[in-house]
Amino acid sequence: MNYLQQAYKGENEAWKVILTVLVVSGLFIFNLIFLMFFGDGFDFVEEQKKMLEMVPSKNFWLAVNLLPFAFLLLLLFLLVKFLHKRSLKSLTTAREKIDWSRAFFSFSLIVIITLGLFAFSYFSDPSIVEFQLDPFKFTILVIVSLLLFPLQIGLEEYLFRGYLMQQIAIVVKNKWFPLIITSVLFGILHSGNPEVDEMGPIIMVFYIGTGLLLGIMTLMDDGLELALGFHFGNNLMAALLVTADWSALQTDAAFIYTSETATNQISEILVPILIVYPIILFILAKKYKWKNWKEKLFGKVHEPIKEDYKIIGE
Repeated sequence: MNYLQQAYKGENEAWKVILTVLVVSGLFIFNLIFLMFFGDGFDFVEEQKKMLEMVPSKNFWLAVNLLPFAFLLLLLFLLVKFLHKRSLKSLTTAREKIDWSRAFFSFSLIVIITLGLFAFSYFSDPSIVEFQLDPFKFTILVIVSLLLFPLQIGLEEYLFRGYLMQQIAIVVKNKWFPLIITSVLFGILHSGNPEVDEMGPIIMVFYIGTGLLLGIMTLMDDGLELALGFHFGNNLMAALLVTADWSALQTDAAFIYTSETATNQISEILVPILIVYPIILFILAKKYKWKNWKEKLFGKVHEPIKEDYKIIGE
């Protein structure tokens, strides 16, 4: 059984799927509705600055923003376990057991690449960023990030590349449509970030492209492990390495962009999508010996023989 077929191990009545999506995605849906009807004239950057002035520190604000993800991830796990009567392993991987070494490898890969690209950019033009390391605040930031970012990225991966991709797949009976639709939804989820106002619609190319990358990893590798590691490493670097007044992540990072706007950061959108992401897929494909790309990404999703998947206690 492949990763998408794992959904057949549980109960998939329509009302259970709808209830799970509404309960877990309610916060995201509310944000999108707010943007649609009240987003015009709403300055996200200014509102974020006002909020930061009202809280004790950026680290506190980061924790407040990340904690709801922990609650929603727990809700998703409970609904999958007790409403759908599925194991959490079936939501994570098609392997006999979860391979956390894969998560560690993809985490290390994106951290090394990010640090390398930042070093190249910094030594090419040091004026684009300013060193602002405060040892005490940075230590708190590291602790908060290590504790809460796994829960934030866990919700996004288990919801989009896990639950939604699997549930959509067993309805449409193919792999390409769940890959595309979950990537687009992943992009829409981030459409309320301040970067969208600053950079314009082109930033959606990055969000949707990242969703595609994570989805391809999941389908080709038959599990979420690589996507979980990559997403954690990416967000951790975004929090610890460099921040900006116009970014969604307002942290006490080691560096801060000197530019007050994001107009000079367009290359940071296109370089990952056109160069870095293909290289990452190439490295992963070689390491894990991915084959049969056409079938893995565009093949059909068939319901397995009943005896093969009705193992509720797995």
